[in-house]
Amino acid sequence: MAARYGSDVIVDLLKGFGIQYAALNPGATYRGLHDSIVNYGGNCPEIVTCTHEEIAVAIAHGYTKVTGKPMAAIVHDVVGLLHSSMAIYYAHIDRVPVLVLGATGPLDRSKRRPYIDWIHSALVQGNAVRDFVKWDDQPASVADFAPSFARGYRIATTEPAGPIYLCYDAGLQEDELERPVSVKAEVEAALPTAPQADPAALADAADRIAKAERPVIVAEYTGRDADAFREVAALAELIGAPVIDLQARLNIATRHPLNFTGSEAMLNVADLILALDVGDLFRALNRLDRTTHEKQSRIRAGCAIVQIGLMELRSSKWSEDIGQFQPVDLSIVADTRLALPALRALLSKLQSPKWAERRARLEKDNAALRTDVEKQSRLHWDDSPIWPARLASEIWDAIKSEDWVLTGADLEDWAPKLWDIDSPVRWPGRSLGTATQIGISLGVALGHRGDGKLIVNIQPDGDLLFDPGALWTAANLKLPMLAVMYNNRAYYNDWEHQLRVAEKRGTDKTRANIGMDLSDPAPDFAMLAKSFGWYGEGPIDDPKDVGPALRRAIEVIHKEGRPALLDTIVRKRELTRFR
Repeated sequence: MAARYGSDVIVDLLKGFGIQYAALNPGATYRGLHDSIVNYGGNCPEIVTCTHEEIAVAIAHGYTKVTGKPMAAIVHDVVGLLHSSMAIYYAHIDRVPVLVLGATGPLDRSKRRPYIDWIHSALVQGNAVRDFVKWDDQPASVADFAPSFARGYRIATTEPAGPIYLCYDAGLQEDELERPVSVKAEVEAALPTAPQADPAALADAADRIAKAERPVIVAEYTGRDADAFREVAALAELIGAPVIDLQARLNIATRHPLNFTGSEAMLNVADLILALDVGDLFRALNRLDRTTHEKQSRIRAGCAIVQIGLMELRSSKWSEDIGQFQPVDLSIVADTRLALPALRALLSKLQSPKWAERRARLEKDNAALRTDVEKQSRLHWDDSPIWPARLASEIWDAIKSEDWVLTGADLEDWAPKLWDIDSPVRWPGRSLGTATQIGISLGVALGHRGDGKLIVNIQPDGDLLFDPGALWTAANLKLPMLAVMYNNRAYYNDWEHQLRVAEKRGTDKTRANIGMDLSDPAPDFAMLAKSFGWYGEGPIDDPKDVGPALRRAIEVIHKEGRPALLDTIVRKRELTRFR
């Protein structure tokens, strides 16, 4: 049927641009859009009901991150936007093109309801998030809905990607259209192509790399594209170079024999660093004494640095997530999806027999490192509460025969050290800050809805306490998620900070738990999960009980089609060095 209202036009745009889901917490300022999605659109995009706007944006973040297709999150006027602002900021940090749609009370003040429409309106609403979205807009007419939406979509999805915010006047949404409004031209308009590197600069990079004796590849966001992910390994194999994966995305398979992630020794001896899509290169190449704040270089003097990526195109003038300035010898602005094949082609023409010899030596060193990691993982095998490495091993044993996906958190790096993670499909990259893990994990699960994959979420306790209502959304959607709690009954990270301060000042370390401890009373996460319709077991603190519990939970997911949570109690491993 033909669009009758302004909000129907927004639905035409959502459908036209292939938006499959819209996550929201209901709000009056977009009641027109809500009605249009349900009745005019036939619940397409499908509404994902959330208990908090922060969760709505986080779900869109996780979904978009794993599918590469933008998802919409709809937030209610000023208050919903403010609720969601932290999740929008993390989408900016993670370079994910989330489409955040909002609404405002009628800009025609004569149409506003007393009080409520006034406190739900602002001049201009996008100001609240403008510093950490790529673009925001508040179209003043229905005729401008389509050009505004199309521009926002293009800006969000053009690399480096990021969230955008579009705000719709409640009056324009609800008013009947005076004439038909077509969105065909905007939907069919060509999208921008990716930026390619300067050919002369690529040739310079190839020459420098070919002459290096000990080149090292450092990658962070390259794995956001499947072709670029494969190119990292192909380039490393060609030139015989170790790869340090900073894991904002998975950039090389965890068991690849040239994966030296976490090995500072490789950086120490490098004579050339090839940095690919690194957001904060200074952090990657320097170590920090967390007590004195002194910084020491991980690379030796004279080590050349070649940088390829889109860092210089980051949009925020406010957020300082770019880190401290790191001088480099050659900086190439390009999408690595295009630049890496071209660079590899140039290097193939310069190939030297010494590269294969270097690769063979590195692969031998890598095998020795893996043997050492396996040995280290067994040090506290029978400890109770559970040693993180033991928990990672138990989860791996339970899921390795499944078609699985790890959502984010990695159990203190033990999952990538012990699991065979062979593609970004298996793991979209490391987790972000507190209050992001559960929402983004739901989005990852939604992105894999119906494809048979088992979604594995290693869930921190403090993170879940921010947004426990997210459990309801997972149960409502019947997402095939296995949540294994990383529960140390504390705000662990900050406890460690307090111990550092106590050590430096000579104050009482035994009091560092005050304001950090979550054991009095200890939350019952299994009971919490059951109350939202999940299968739940726990608390489990004996490592021998973990394997059987995992198998029971996975069986429930397969047979009943509902999510399952195991509350596993994990040892505060890192705190022992401060006692």
